[in-house]
Amino acid sequence: MNKKLLQDKVAIVTGAGRGLGEAVARAYAAEGAKVVVSDIDPNAAHRVADSIEGATAVPCDVRVPGQVEALVEAAVKLHSRLDIMVPNAGVARVAPLVATSYEDWRDVTSVNLDGVFLCIRYAAPAIIASGGGSIINMASVTAKAACALIGSYAAAKAGVVSLTQTAAVELRAHNVRVNAILPGFIDTELVKSHIPEFEQQLKLPDFGAVVAQRQGRYGTVEEVANLAVFLASDRSSFSNGSGFVLDGGVSSSLL
Repeated sequence: MNKKLLQDKVAIVTGAGRGLGEAVARAYAAEGAKVVVSDIDPNAAHRVADSIEGATAVPCDVRVPGQVEALVEAAVKLHSRLDIMVPNAGVARVAPLVATSYEDWRDVTSVNLDGVFLCIRYAAPAIIASGGGSIINMASVTAKAACALIGSYAAAKAGVVSLTQTAAVELRAHNVRVNAILPGFIDTELVKSHIPEFEQQLKLPDFGAVVAQRQGRYGTVEEVANLAVFLASDRSSFSNGSGFVLDGGVSSSLL
């Protein structure tokens, strides 16, 4: 029988109560990993963990250093090691920059950027102690190309790409690889929930048609999860400090 790609690895996935995080958690478990499902919503975390064999739910607000530290400690206590960290938790606010309150700006950047820093800060030592492993940050194609109305989100995701590169250089000698995934428009609750705001504020009668024109179709959470499996596995052993764009070509096309 072929060995699974992540056999006996221990992985933490934040924001795993739904959407991309849930898909990644399920894909990791299918490839043999022991998954710690984390989410700010305890009910969502337990719902997903209870449906995955061998998974454990550990609620966490990634904006709070003590909670992120406790999340990593819980994973190590449960499984005696940590091999993979996926800081996936994210939020978005839709508004022009000049209409964005500082409170909303901080809310978005504290989850999407500060949360990634804290996950790296506390997970990296545990991964090093386990002999090395992989950190896969969830960025966005908006880090590479402007998108009106989500400036705070895009700025945070651009920061994630830069943070990924720095962490990759600093952790390389410790056998820890750090890469980022930059998805385009993916068929998730988060993306779909903001479509009416885009249509109204940008005066687009059918945002879905715009997506279809620019990137062919919405991406699926499974497609993102497949890339996350690759980056966590030994098959990507020479991938480090890279941002993997997964957007159906939207960032490469003028029309």
